[in-house]
Amino acid sequence: MPTNKRESFVYSLIMCFVMVFWMSMYNVGMNAGAFNGEIIKTAWVGLPLGYLCAFLLDWFVVSGPAKKFAFKLLPEAPSTLRMVLTISTCMVLPMVIFMSLYGSIEVLSHTHQWNQLFIMWGTNILKNVIMALPFQLIIAGPLARKIFRTIFPVGTIVA
Repeated sequence: MPTNKRESFVYSLIMCFVMVFWMSMYNVGMNAGAFNGEIIKTAWVGLPLGYLCAFLLDWFVVSGPAKKFAFKLLPEAPSTLRMVLTISTCMVLPMVIFMSLYGSIEVLSHTHQWNQLFIMWGTNILKNVIMALPFQLIIAGPLARKIFRTIFPVGTIVA
């Protein structure tokens, strides 16, 4: 886990990339009804804007309140695993809500069926939380932490 603001910033960059790219492939694949090279290409093309949106939401909107809420749920001296799982869960849920809205708006900007916004958003929240939470806890979180600590061993990013 990051230990200061700079580490949190770099870790967030890595985590957002992993989550946004995977969830973009998942959502494009769900809408297309298939998973193939074209899905990966479409997700990659849409990645920069989705990544920017997710990072800004994570850094400026979700992270602070989610961590405060997580620490209210945790006991006085939680284990590292419990802290990671609690914070990750508290981060994923609001990010799914915001990014599902982003995805709905992105799709509707092409179809112009704006009367479907709330139905699509609600449906996307359900579909995305089913994928995002386990993916974050089992794959993306450990992968991002491994990448982060491989590139930046403890103490190499000075506060």
